[in-house]
Amino acid sequence: MVDEGAQIGEGSRVWHWVHISSGARIGERCSFGQNVYVGNDVLIGNNVKVQNNVSIYDAVTLEDDVFCGPSMVFTNVITPRSHVNRRSEYQRTLIKRGASLGANSTIVCGVTVGEFAFVGAGAIVTKDVPAHALVVGVPARRVGWVCECGVRLKIEIGVLRCEECEKTYEPHGGTISRISIPVEPLQVPAPRTMTATAGAD
Repeated sequence: MVDEGAQIGEGSRVWHWVHISSGARIGERCSFGQNVYVGNDVLIGNNVKVQNNVSIYDAVTLEDDVFCGPSMVFTNVITPRSHVNRRSEYQRTLIKRGASLGANSTIVCGVTVGEFAFVGAGAIVTKDVPAHALVVGVPARRVGWVCECGVRLKIEIGVLRCEECEKTYEPHGGTISRISIPVEPLQVPAPRTMTATAGAD
């Protein structure tokens, strides 16, 4: 069911038993599996994939290319009580571009999961996750780094390298950044100078 007023971009697909609330804003080429709920105050970018049995509650933002695995969980209140209305206390959660949230993982509200980070299946995230970090466990802790393509990075003499796509990254304490491949300037040959020579008549 898609409530009147919901904004859904071109090419997005919605499967059985999905409820998208009227205030939701969804980009292009997204996919929502069975039994998915999307709240009113939810912003979803382009090319986001939400697998079966996921509820995206108010105050959650998913940037472009985010993957939500089956039955993963978002929250929006730290101290819920059935008899206390805490709608004014919703804490915002931001999942940044390219991040993947594994099956049955839980994202406690108020955190940011960085670009291309990877949350392992069943992990419980209670604090911010750096870009490209691989986190697992309860509570989630970093055990490595992953490439933009999702492959775990290997350490090679001061740099991190992807064995699949060969991208390289440089560590900076608790973060990493991709190393740009220098592009050599195009060598333009110098114009040839024509030298006049005296000829015989």
